[in-house]
Amino acid sequence: MLAYMTAKDAAEKWNISRRRVNTLCQENRIPNAAMLGNMWIIPIEAVKPVDGRTNRYDKKNPAKPFIKWAGGKGQLLPTIRKMYPQKMGTEIRKYCEPMVGAGAVLFDVLNTYEMDEVIICDTNAELINTFTVVKDNLSKLIQLLSEYEKTHLKLECDSRKEFYYNQRDLFNSQIQKPTKQNSILRAALFIYLNKTCFNGLYRVNRKGLFNVPMGSYKRPTICDTENLKKTSELLRNVTILNGDYQCIKDYADEKSFIYFDPPYRPLNKTSEFTSYTTDDFNDEDQIRLATFIKSLTKAKVMASNSDPHNVDENDNFFDDIYKGLNINRVSAIRAINSKGKGRGKISELLITNY
Repeated sequence: MLAYMTAKDAAEKWNISRRRVNTLCQENRIPNAAMLGNMWIIPIEAVKPVDGRTNRYDKKNPAKPFIKWAGGKGQLLPTIRKMYPQKMGTEIRKYCEPMVGAGAVLFDVLNTYEMDEVIICDTNAELINTFTVVKDNLSKLIQLLSEYEKTHLKLECDSRKEFYYNQRDLFNSQIQKPTKQNSILRAALFIYLNKTCFNGLYRVNRKGLFNVPMGSYKRPTICDTENLKKTSELLRNVTILNGDYQCIKDYADEKSFIYFDPPYRPLNKTSEFTSYTTDDFNDEDQIRLATFIKSLTKAKVMASNSDPHNVDENDNFFDDIYKGLNINRVSAIRAINSKGKGRGKISELLITNY
């Protein structure tokens, strides 16, 4: 007759969180684990499962963000990766990204490390709805996106433009009355518009309505089924929240790595474009964020931002508000500029408290 231990006992024995033990049980990765009432019990002789990523994820073709995003960190990722805190995946077992955007760093962490707990959030309700639908309702989402892709690609120029603006109008009508019933449609429209609009921007007017014009892509990939499946799998045990960055405060502890990627401070007025939400992120907001980051003394924290020294060597705005932390200037390629000659290497900031 098998002898059993509780999830709490297993967590202490294997040096992982109780939440992680429950996840392993739910994924059927612990043989003969069973539910007793509302708790998991595990055979006392059970062995801690190996890191599932060696078998579950394709290292040559890892999951990547399923949308484009202004200021996305794809091209800066190799530099960010080198600056992850030491003991990621060992002593650092929790990851938080409270301004997630497309989630380039999120998916890199999920592809690389097996964390006990992952929390993401963003103020953009439609972005968060899309993450949630990718996680929970992938098959229906893929069905809708496949239809959008088929229709979009078969249309000629003028008809394609008409179709795009009709879908933009439909999206704006749906987001004014968001419900659980229209969540999948809103997510499909969000991805369709993201893949076909100008530069993949998400920009809204003061009424909160999406107003980006159509882009000029000839054959955009609207439904990347394989990548969507990979991202959905990775998001399975991720907690997804809609809210301000301070929502992660209660999750931050000595086992946490938190990455902040706020809207960048414009280098000059001509480089600024209207916001992702109806609220702009101004200098006062940057100062409040810096104060919050400096308050997270237990966790390992990294933050990105623009470097004012690109246009004014005497502008020490970030050096001042992040005084006491490590301010690293790294090379990056400008992703958005109204003029082609403005696309080139510039300095960006990676700020850490470690």
